[in-house]
Amino acid sequence: MPVIEHEIYIDAPIEVCFDLARNVDVHTETTAKTKERAIAGVTSGLMEKGDSVTWEATHLGVKQKLTAQIIAMEKPDSFTDVMVKGAFHSFVHTHEFIGKGSGTIMKDRFVYRSPLGFLGKIADRLFLEKYMNRFIAERAMELKRIAESR
Repeated sequence: MPVIEHEIYIDAPIEVCFDLARNVDVHTETTAKTKERAIAGVTSGLMEKGDSVTWEATHLGVKQKLTAQIIAMEKPDSFTDVMVKGAFHSFVHTHEFIGKGSGTIMKDRFVYRSPLGFLGKIADRLFLEKYMNRFIAERAMELKRIAESR
């Protein structure tokens, strides 16, 4: 199972970063490249523990739907979402926030399992793991831009 870890410093308070990361509208803004939009569940505003959202997006040239649910939340330090239904076999995405001075260290830990068994493992090595690394890093940079412009 691939594990993607990403860390970024954001010059904004921890509460701001935490709320931006769980905001459906901000998620849509930070994933504009893949045309993500919420089509079911929580479709706007802040998500809470137990909430789910179904996203529709275009990844790797294929329009897909994915439903994720927040299974854990410790405000403003962390939240974890899991895939309930979608293209992956499974995933767990933990978002952690650590106050540092006047800013915040935001950490993403994305653990996933590709579908299709052996073929999925080949896809991971050939392109999927690199694609997911880039997707998470680009979204973090967009969150940083938004948080620091406030």
